[in-house]
Amino acid sequence: MHVVAVLALDGVVAFDLSIPGQVFGVTTTSGNVPLYEIRVCTPPGGAETSPMLGRMRVDGPFGLDVLASADTIVVPGHEDVRSDPPDAVLDALRDAAARGARIASICVGAFVLAAAGLLDGRRATTHWRYAGALARRFPGVEVDPSVLYVDGGQVLTSAGVAAGIDLCLHMVRRDRGSAAAARTARRIIMPPQRDGGQAQFIRHEDPPDGDAALQPTLAWLEANLHRPLTLDDIARHASVSVRTLTRRFRDQAGTTPQQWLARARVHRAQQLLESTDLPVERVAAEAGFGSPVTLRAHFARRVGASPLAYRSAFRARDHPRPDVYRT
Repeated sequence: MHVVAVLALDGVVAFDLSIPGQVFGVTTTSGNVPLYEIRVCTPPGGAETSPMLGRMRVDGPFGLDVLASADTIVVPGHEDVRSDPPDAVLDALRDAAARGARIASICVGAFVLAAAGLLDGRRATTHWRYAGALARRFPGVEVDPSVLYVDGGQVLTSAGVAAGIDLCLHMVRRDRGSAAAARTARRIIMPPQRDGGQAQFIRHEDPPDGDAALQPTLAWLEANLHRPLTLDDIARHASVSVRTLTRRFRDQAGTTPQQWLARARVHRAQQLLESTDLPVERVAAEAGFGSPVTLRAHFARRVGASPLAYRSAFRARDHPRPDVYRT
């Protein structure tokens, strides 16, 4: 079974600490067989959660030795980003990276990965409030404060709080396919399709009223992905100008209508490739890409594999190869 080690350092944020368990811990096959084992580990002497957010003692049966064999290691955010963790922690993370373990951070957990040298020369993110501090302390890291998470392959980073859930769901999708990620998202009442490139902060000057809300338009788009929709078509359905439509997408969805539509079409193609035997030509048409060439181009950009390679990995399988594709 895939072991997920969650590293609790002193001052760990309790919510961040619980995220991997809330996601990986409830991920199962379609037959309800668990796919991950969660092991919360601490340095010698245990740890306490951040007193500002509610002090609790974390002192379980697992120590840093778990990092030597875990398949995935998740480092939650912790209270003190101004000082480095103990050398034993940094050495254990470096050793885990050297043997090929997947390592991810939630929120300011990125500071720990940076201190271990795991983000040198890499693009990474953290909570927007601490992005400047991360860039100043670790100039070798390309800090992007504008996204929810960054998938660097072996090393992944996420922004604050809910973005950690998005990142964990993304890793489930990488490991087990979109159907497993969707099952998990339904269990924890989360949207399964927030991509890492979505903005961290989406501006709402006032809560949108019924006429200004995007949800009816998004539902209509989901039902009409197979059609060759243009911006004018979408704006006409929403009864607004193209300019107003674009502004609402930016404000409420953190992206453009075209980017949202392309992402939704790729997800529809993933679902069809996983759950049907339709030929790629038909998948392209049903997902609204028009031709297999267009489908392959969008699929390669967002999924990192061809449609056929993706189907080979995830079609009607609860245990696909985990490293077939990367977004």
